[in-house]
Amino acid sequence: FFFFLQESMHAYAANVYTSVVEELMKGKQRKFIAVEQEFFRLWWDAVATDTHKQQVHQLLQEGRLEFVIGGQVMHDEAVTLIDDQILQLTEGHGFLYETFGIRPQFSWHVDPFGASATTPTLFALAGFNAHLISRIDYDLKADMQKNKKLQFVWQGSPSLSERQEIFTHVMDHYSYCTPSQIPFSNRSGFYWNGIAVFPDPPKDGVYPNMSLPVTDTNIHLYAQTMVANIKERAAWFRTSDVLWPWGCDKQFFNASVQYSNMDLLLDYINKHSDEFGVTVEYATVGDYFQAVYSRNLTWEIRDSQDFLPYSTEPFQAWTGFYTSRSTLKGIARRASSLLYAGESFFTQYVWKHPASSICKCGALRQLQSLRWAVSEVQHHDGITGTESPKVKDMYMNNLVYGMFNVKKLIASIILDMNKAKKDREVYSSVYVKDSGIPDVDQYVVVYNPLAWNITTFVTVSVSHLAMSVYDELGHSVPAQVQSSAESHSTYDLHILVEISGLSYRKYNVRPLNGKQSAFIGRSVKYKRKDITRAEQQSQQLLPVTNNCYQILFDQNTNMMHSITERETNQTVQLTQEFLEYLVNGDVMKGPISDNYLFAPNASAVPVSKAVGLEVVSGNLMTEIRQYFYSNVTSQGYIYAVYTRMYTVPEGYDGKLLCHRIEQEYSVGPLELNREAVLRTSTNLNTGQLLYTDSNGYQIQKRPFKAYVNNTVARNYYPMVQTAYIEDDTTRLMLLAERAHGVSSQGNGQVEVMLHRRLWNNLQWDLNYNLTLNDSSVVRPVIWLILGTKAVTNILYRTSGLALEHRPVVMFGALSGDKTKLHGQLQENSIHSSPVTVPPNLHLQTLSIPGWRYSSNHEEQVRSIRMGKQKEGDADFSRVLLRIRHLYEVGEDPVLSQPVTVNLKSLLKGLGSVMVVEERSLTGTWDVNALKRWKWKTAQYPSKGFSNSTETSENCIVTVHPKEIRTFFVYFQGQ
Repeated sequence: FFFFLQESMHAYAANVYTSVVEELMKGKQRKFIAVEQEFFRLWWDAVATDTHKQQVHQLLQEGRLEFVIGGQVMHDEAVTLIDDQILQLTEGHGFLYETFGIRPQFSWHVDPFGASATTPTLFALAGFNAHLISRIDYDLKADMQKNKKLQFVWQGSPSLSERQEIFTHVMDHYSYCTPSQIPFSNRSGFYWNGIAVFPDPPKDGVYPNMSLPVTDTNIHLYAQTMVANIKERAAWFRTSDVLWPWGCDKQFFNASVQYSNMDLLLDYINKHSDEFGVTVEYATVGDYFQAVYSRNLTWEIRDSQDFLPYSTEPFQAWTGFYTSRSTLKGIARRASSLLYAGESFFTQYVWKHPASSICKCGALRQLQSLRWAVSEVQHHDGITGTESPKVKDMYMNNLVYGMFNVKKLIASIILDMNKAKKDREVYSSVYVKDSGIPDVDQYVVVYNPLAWNITTFVTVSVSHLAMSVYDELGHSVPAQVQSSAESHSTYDLHILVEISGLSYRKYNVRPLNGKQSAFIGRSVKYKRKDITRAEQQSQQLLPVTNNCYQILFDQNTNMMHSITERETNQTVQLTQEFLEYLVNGDVMKGPISDNYLFAPNASAVPVSKAVGLEVVSGNLMTEIRQYFYSNVTSQGYIYAVYTRMYTVPEGYDGKLLCHRIEQEYSVGPLELNREAVLRTSTNLNTGQLLYTDSNGYQIQKRPFKAYVNNTVARNYYPMVQTAYIEDDTTRLMLLAERAHGVSSQGNGQVEVMLHRRLWNNLQWDLNYNLTLNDSSVVRPVIWLILGTKAVTNILYRTSGLALEHRPVVMFGALSGDKTKLHGQLQENSIHSSPVTVPPNLHLQTLSIPGWRYSSNHEEQVRSIRMGKQKEGDADFSRVLLRIRHLYEVGEDPVLSQPVTVNLKSLLKGLGSVMVVEERSLTGTWDVNALKRWKWKTAQYPSKGFSNSTETSENCIVTVHPKEIRTFFVYFQGQ
């Protein structure tokens, strides 16, 4: 199950912790920093002896072992969603606080490929005093280094600005590893334990490339080399403190040989400090930042500009990973969304049904398996797609296993709440059309995981055209059934669902019995058109219309021609086509594309010369199916687009549904060394200015920049959830359910990279099996919204979350007396007491974490010192609640206002709220006790501590623009 992790533990990771802890005990001067909790927790649970554990407690108290960041992993910053970053950070912080009573206060984000502006805000909210990054553009870093500007106070959020600013240190061009060149040896220096060997450590303990041991004859040479490097770096910083990292990836698996050589060297330099002009000491990141902070300098402010994209050389733009392994990116997001739904579903169940028959501890373990899987895949070599196929399979297996557990949990809760017989078959599907419905009467249970009332369609596969759908009261529900684009043997049944916040509804689906039936979508197939010949013919346009848009298709090409927004009668010329960048895989012939890098040879080339068209139309929706062929006679296609437009009947709130043009793409299998993009070209005069989101949290402005080399690749940006282009009046918005690379390579254009298939002969890639020979077919979904800036501003945040958190659909067969069923299904339904927040707020977390720590810090530390933190049952009484304001200051006249929420009435459906405690982002600090370092800036010359939020009086909270507020909520026991 954790195969790769076990292999790494065996090869080196377990030895790092065992040997480091043992070595730290041998010398009071020695120190060490540790980052990722996933490996540490595996060591702690499976390898560490009682002696080791007691030593770790002691070393942490002495400040000689320091946990930095403290999340499960060091997460990627480009393609991750803020919710998942918070999850993985909270997961690690909860363990550290529960086990040791400690709370990390510094970051060490040295390896993610580029730095996002969301991260400094996130770390400030978590209570950090300083942030450290390394990988930024090579040319920018050189410039900052020369001008001593590698350190600054970063105000990552325009709205939170100085309230959540953080001091940030960028590592110089030597980055986070010890420089290994030494003039007196052809082996690398300072790496006395050599390089880790997979899968088994060498029997004789001799590793490849072990550095020359420090001896009387070479110690002076070693010292000279080290001091020269320290002095070179000192010139790039404003204080005389130099952070000199000792180690690298997969180092310190034999800490004894490392420390014994380091001890000799440090002692020697300090004995001759007059001669060398430096003194050296072991330090943690915290020690370094404390030294810089105490210098009391005034620092420059950096605004919300980020460090993306990232290039290491003129032809090395790390923009390929924004799209690499699109399937993994999609599953990771679907898993995150299912976890979010499962958490709130379980939390409500525990508080509304105290006499439940489900084992709560077992249920928590099911949720924890998915928390771990979603946390670990946020790693900077996880969701990025920059791992070997074997490791990708581990991530996938863990995600699928966790999703299976949570689906099982949701199904068992539904069964329990409906007092159904336990032997009845319940099987589930979460927004994938993988569960065909048997030919019997059956029900579909739909849970809305958002704290808003939603009106949307869910799709299920059925085997008949003639179907009826009824709600709990036996009323007919609008639905449409039509042939499936993917399968010849089944039909797609689209059901219009209307569900309150955090509630579920049950729908009965049955083959037609004479009464009201679902609408039937009728298909019209058009002749395949040769698009190279279209110019000669007179234009014939085919309109497809709903209440918000009219889309015209050009019948000479079967391609989209224009979209009219009907309210303003604004028409935008809009065409879409698939293109491929052809890339080089031979290092002898020039720059290559790989999992990380995108290095196009030339402009993208169109892939198809002919397009087929089918339009399936019915009363509720129209689906336009376009198939792109390489020529008029080709048999198969590699590219298809399914575009859906909805018509919502009277009496339903159809604003969001009507305003979105839903597109699903089918792309693949690609030929080798091709990168597939969908380019949307409009007549909007955008000046090639693109906007993309930063981790689903805020919007970044992306002006097109011309470079001497590699301009195409260096103008690619990550789109995690949102991208848009606009002119003075009109905006075209794209919303995504997984990360993609996105770019504007021409005026009025936006292109999204959907898929990549690569192979190259770069030795490093081959050594780690880092080829991207991905022959899969990917099926991403993008929603388009077109309209005025004012209208799209109102729609896009709720729409983006509606796409992220589509309803969870479960299926079950029902037998027995129909009439009794309606009554029985109705009672006990969750939707009797919905949880809803206003449209500019998002209920980001409602969960039962299960931590056993005391929220009183003194008490928590005392119980750990006295050894009382023994394994006990999880704590089910504490509910974790997060609320996020979705808008920036000044973004919208109404939605940008602060919102006051009464938490008692918000959660009254779960029970009577007794106590609310406001906490730091990951829950480990009482916000009233959290005093972060305040670094001096020209804007704020006085130094001191910053207190971030006004806290809540008697359960009434005012949430300001862009705030993320975190609470522990305790209900009256039942």
